[in-house]
Amino acid sequence: MTYCVGMLMDAGLVFLSDTRTNAGVDQINTFRKMTVFERRGQRVMVLLSAGNLAVTQAVVTLLHERMAGEGDSLLRAPNLFEAARHVGDCVREVHRRDADSLRAFGIDFNVSLIFGGQIAGEAPRLFNIYAAGNFVEATPDTPYFQIGESKYGKPIIDRIFRHHTPLQEAAKCALISMDSTLKSNLSVGMPLDLAILARDQLELTCLRRIEADDPYFQRLRTGWSERIQQAFNALPGLDEAGWCAGPSSGVLAASVGGSG
Repeated sequence: MTYCVGMLMDAGLVFLSDTRTNAGVDQINTFRKMTVFERRGQRVMVLLSAGNLAVTQAVVTLLHERMAGEGDSLLRAPNLFEAARHVGDCVREVHRRDADSLRAFGIDFNVSLIFGGQIAGEAPRLFNIYAAGNFVEATPDTPYFQIGESKYGKPIIDRIFRHHTPLQEAAKCALISMDSTLKSNLSVGMPLDLAILARDQLELTCLRRIEADDPYFQRLRTGWSERIQQAFNALPGLDEAGWCAGPSSGVLAASVGGSG
């Protein structure tokens, strides 16, 4: 399993992924799930992958092979929409080649991708690409995508992140989202890969591998945990709300004592 998040905002894009893969409790490994396709000054694209590792690696390999050829490729796509279509085409080609064989062994064709970036002449764009090769695009109303173990990190993004959020604040929000996932799910693990693309820069502002002992990430994790505890302690108690003052009352008491 994995956790990846991509965020689109006025200021640019943020991508974050973990690196843990597992095929059982005794087969836990580290694989990079972030792939960067970059021609500085012209285009920058980032792909995050989740699902069956053999499938996702086959898709990434096919994308690189097509870049080395003379036909359609990510380096020749006229815009990000066509680039996303190209990624979807590669997913479908791998499906045609491998899906039946996988099914014969009881294995699902499982792949989810987040793909985004910027090509000169258009704004940054972000897509969620599915196993069928189809995709949806992020909008100001829905400015982020998650794949993998998304449920643990979703609440903080929903509360904090907006399309107008500054780039560095969005990256911090993504890291806190990842920390929440790391605390709650053992199938997601360090190290992390972080990529930040500022609008119209056409090269990555930041590409960083974050290890478990990274000083900033440790400060972020500790500070977030402490402030959550402080916020919880500062909330009014049930006694202050008058809910637990005196004997049992209300609907619950009536329903408990009123049967028979």
